[in-house]
Amino acid sequence: MTVQNRLQQLQASLQRAEAFAAKHPRALTASVVGALSCFAVTAFGIAPLAPDAAQLPKRTLVEAIATPDIESQLDELAAHAVGLTRAEATRSSDTPDSLLKRAGAFDPAAAAFLRNDPLGRRVLQGRAGKMVHLTADASGQVQQIVVRSPAEKVEQQGSHFTRLTIERVGGRFVARTETAPLQAQVALGSGTIRTSLFAATDDANIPDAIASQMADMFSGDIDFHRELRKGDRFSIVYETLTADGEPVPWDGGVGRLLAGEFTNNGRTYSAVYFKDGVTGKSSFFGFDGTSKRRAFLASPMEFSRITSGFAMRLHPIMNTWRQHNGVDYGAPTGTAVRSVGDGTVEMAGWQNGFGNVVQVRHSGDRSTVYAHLSRIDVKKGQRIEQGMKLGAVGMTGWATGPHLHFEFRVGGRHMDPRTIAKASEAVTLPGYAKSQFLQTVASVKTQLAVAETMDGVSAAD
Repeated sequence: MTVQNRLQQLQASLQRAEAFAAKHPRALTASVVGALSCFAVTAFGIAPLAPDAAQLPKRTLVEAIATPDIESQLDELAAHAVGLTRAEATRSSDTPDSLLKRAGAFDPAAAAFLRNDPLGRRVLQGRAGKMVHLTADASGQVQQIVVRSPAEKVEQQGSHFTRLTIERVGGRFVARTETAPLQAQVALGSGTIRTSLFAATDDANIPDAIASQMADMFSGDIDFHRELRKGDRFSIVYETLTADGEPVPWDGGVGRLLAGEFTNNGRTYSAVYFKDGVTGKSSFFGFDGTSKRRAFLASPMEFSRITSGFAMRLHPIMNTWRQHNGVDYGAPTGTAVRSVGDGTVEMAGWQNGFGNVVQVRHSGDRSTVYAHLSRIDVKKGQRIEQGMKLGAVGMTGWATGPHLHFEFRVGGRHMDPRTIAKASEAVTLPGYAKSQFLQTVASVKTQLAVAETMDGVSAAD
């Protein structure tokens, strides 16, 4: 075959490739370009040189590589329906047209369905951040839309998700919804304190909800308000939640903290989450079986800063020095306030300078007070458990800014809440659960050893 004939054949193949690309604008494949680029290529090889190669004869090998049949490849590609699959998260500013355009689909019929159909409208209704997986053909016509969002039933939120599926069937769209359980995946992370706990967990891409659980896990060992030091280190094992194998982007997309180690001021504390298989109760325990859960939490909020401690101070309104009989926690209005222990609501309402206040009676003639609340979520006489939400931070009563005033009383006498929390009795591990507990500890120790090597990193197993 002459060089001229070969060039003519190549030109014809190129014209066919251009026609294929024009017919399938979304199916630009690297395989076609790769096939053309290797047309009439020859390979050259030289035998490797030995140490005395100067005395050995040299031989050059030339071998022609078989040229792929471009014509048949183009025919085979044309016979297949090439499509597009794209994942997007909904935005608060989205319209049906903008969502489809961002996903690479151009389908007025699909946009009309999302605007007019009762189920179709739910794609963009509610909060933004829903997971949208769209499949379209080569012309941009939508074939399927799958939307994953938090479960609609209150009792299933946090454990399930809603899957909305829209499919093109016989030239029209059909939609259906179903509920499926979220799947837990184990993740590891570690970090070093440079400025604050949340700054360190942010650097390691660890969710804030897990950081809060870590503060709770070690609250009986470390006062995170006063004792955190630059250079402190932590390693953790925790759960992330997935929907159909995809990470959950909405709030509540993380599970529980499973285990952790925290080195504070040179001393290392370890803890593991353990659920009693008989009673179903769960708590954090040290690796020696000592419970991290005490009768009282160290703080009535998951994480905040102390603005005024249990000591003499200059009263911000009276402008006189007097004993401050509680601890003030600075936090934005609306921040959740929780009960530090089990008990009964003794008072819930307005009380002079305290504004909206809740008082809880605990065992052993002990009581706690939560003042200046913007909202009260419990009623007098109600039985509550440790960690239960009582209300929200505010600045009602005599307050110069949003904060929580918290008091701890024993026999009517004011005590330093942080001292009481550390000295309170711990929950014990039942004897029958020790074997199961030791197996759990052995498992998480291996994971924590791996996590320790990942400073500033969070990754799923």
